[in-house]
Amino acid sequence: MKVTLVNHSDSLGGASVVTFRLMEALRREGVDARMLVVSKSSDNPHVTQAAPRWRSRLPFLAEHLRIFARNGFSRKTLFKISIATDGLPLADHPLIADADAVVLNWVNQGILSLCGIADIAARKPVIWTMHDAWPYTGVCHHVCPGRAYIDGCADCPLLGPCAGSHDLAAITSSRKQRLYDAAGIHFVAVSSWLGRQAAESRLLRGRPISVINNPIDIDVIPTQPFRSRTELGLPPTGRLIVICAARLDDPFKDLPAAVEAFNSLVDTDAHAVLVGEIRNPRAIDGLRLPHTALGPVYDTDRLRDIYAHASAVVSSSTRESFGATLVEGQAAGAVPVGFVGDGRADIITDGVTGYAAGPGFRSLGEALRLALDSPLPVEQLRDAARRFSYTAVARKYISLISGYGKL
Repeated sequence: MKVTLVNHSDSLGGASVVTFRLMEALRREGVDARMLVVSKSSDNPHVTQAAPRWRSRLPFLAEHLRIFARNGFSRKTLFKISIATDGLPLADHPLIADADAVVLNWVNQGILSLCGIADIAARKPVIWTMHDAWPYTGVCHHVCPGRAYIDGCADCPLLGPCAGSHDLAAITSSRKQRLYDAAGIHFVAVSSWLGRQAAESRLLRGRPISVINNPIDIDVIPTQPFRSRTELGLPPTGRLIVICAARLDDPFKDLPAAVEAFNSLVDTDAHAVLVGEIRNPRAIDGLRLPHTALGPVYDTDRLRDIYAHASAVVSSSTRESFGATLVEGQAAGAVPVGFVGDGRADIITDGVTGYAAGPGFRSLGEALRLALDSPLPVEQLRDAARRFSYTAVARKYISLISGYGKL
């Protein structure tokens, strides 16, 4: 079985990381899986750059010029919107032509247009893994509070005042509708929450949708660290709570909620460990709990050891499609803690596989205190994490592809 996974990058961003992991997982199960990207950072021989950088920049620039001309020339939301009007002609690429099936992932910002997706779907079985809401909204990647996607997006607040023929959200929704009506695409949501939203949306209502969580290489995550706290730059004492993200002060990560939750633990021996970029150096000025900010950690072995030293791992995000850092910590024996009104509900069953927080930082602080005072058995946590192992996830994709593509 030959499968080509299309994604914008092989390493930059959450969707890139999990798509690369999916390729690895499929290859371990004997599938000839390869990635086709426009931004290649790794030296992996199974990842192919679709076009020279200058060539891939052209559709990126063209699309954003169109958005800029229609959003009131606002830079504020320019990169929060995708309209898929421009892309590379990948249907004729050898990796697409030779594939038994194509798995689309995060294909925005100039890699594929909707017309390009239609060209691929006319020749190959296509599965589209949804890492965010864009496939079932008009132009945005995260649904707005009004849940306009249910009735069909229009007058998107990210576009500012727009109406009639100038409404990019409505226009893009109509283009997606025509694509989905003509192409037999099978959609995969990376969490039950994302799957439910997709199923109730006007664009994907009644269309084939499966839920397959992101893969995590559970077998390489230790429950006993190989390196000491000192070697890892961690404090020698105290119970560690890890929070990890590519960019911790991204507004969606809600670092202020984590800071307030940590501050509610100042009467304990807890120590916060912050892993990830913080662009605003004042973002943690109010953090009173003893803490260590490690910055980005690119060494995966080091990160796994950090998790193995931790008592808890926390996610304070306003929304998460899945929550891979929680599973990584869970596999290492750290109790996952977070809000569960989204994809994190697939990971945390309150009091069994982690501790769930209700809305607000106070509830998050209370859940963290429970994780410290009533830790869950390590083997119980690790068994829960095995649901997301390379083997489990790859076999679900193989079954889906085999049935859908009739290979």
